[in-house]
Amino acid sequence: MNRRHRAAAAIVVVCAVTLLAAPSQAFAAPAPPGAPAAPAAPPAPPGKSLEDVRLELEGLYAKAASATDAYNLAEEQTKKQSAQIVKLAQQIVKGQARIDDLKKRAGATARAQYRDGGLPPGAQLLLSENPQLFLDGVNRIQQGQKATKDLLGELTRTQADLAAYSKEASLQWTKLEANRVKQEKAKKEINDRITAAKKIEARLKSEERARLLKLEQDAAYKAQTAWLSSGALKGATGGASETGKAAIAFATAQIGKPYVWGAEGPGSYDCSGLTSQAWAAAGRGIPRTSQEQWRLLPRIDIKDMRPGDLIIYHADASHVGMYVGDGAIVHAPRPGRNVTLAGAGSMAILGVVRPDK
Repeated sequence: MNRRHRAAAAIVVVCAVTLLAAPSQAFAAPAPPGAPAAPAAPPAPPGKSLEDVRLELEGLYAKAASATDAYNLAEEQTKKQSAQIVKLAQQIVKGQARIDDLKKRAGATARAQYRDGGLPPGAQLLLSENPQLFLDGVNRIQQGQKATKDLLGELTRTQADLAAYSKEASLQWTKLEANRVKQEKAKKEINDRITAAKKIEARLKSEERARLLKLEQDAAYKAQTAWLSSGALKGATGGASETGKAAIAFATAQIGKPYVWGAEGPGSYDCSGLTSQAWAAAGRGIPRTSQEQWRLLPRIDIKDMRPGDLIIYHADASHVGMYVGDGAIVHAPRPGRNVTLAGAGSMAILGVVRPDK
């Protein structure tokens, strides 16, 4: 057995131990090789095999993961739009104060003209009999005309800016409300999917839950072994960067903490909450959701992968784990599971991104 296959076997053992030790779980350990066959477990729910149940649960949790990503993205956008609305409101207040000041100045100019008899400055100048006063008056008129023109120009620009700020604030408010609707819709879908999955699991007896866990482990091991055997990691021998090491240290320190959708720590995480917080702890801010991590971070080939890189899973980029080397990832799997180590090839890989490229 080569090093990679030994690593794969070790990962399955670690995952099994982690899951068996998780609170509120009552799973039996698989029988060792050569041991007498265990008594037949009670039958699965009518019309469904345990494999059918496993696939149904997998589908429900996958849909919950997609909805979680949609919720997290809407939440991030809501935060940004709220901050933008506050900023625009401050600009509107400043703009209105500036307009009020400019109007006062314009009014003072008009009142001064009225006190001078209402005659235009040019007419008043022509009535002057003192040549020096005449020349001084010409200069004052030119300065006054420029000041008046500048005042009116600034007033016009400020009013235009105020109108633009108001329009942008209205647009951001519309987007904010739309994202709140998306959040509520995603939240309902998440809760519906997780509730449905929990009801299915609650109907299983302890022996069936143990067999179901074994089926999950077997499926993950089969996928991991096939991935390693394909030579996917051939040439992937690069070491982690310094920031990558810091991100790995943070992520692995969270092992054993529960998955909670929408969580970013410190007591619980969802998949992208774990990876985004790990890289934030390393001093590198990255997008919050797995879909945005896939969309915005630099992509690399698997053969060039190094520890600290993020592996994005499933066609909709709804899951992410951090590669830690030797064919393994650390990730927050799904509701009912804890942050753990797993085989990097145990799920369908979409691609790899590198936060510090």
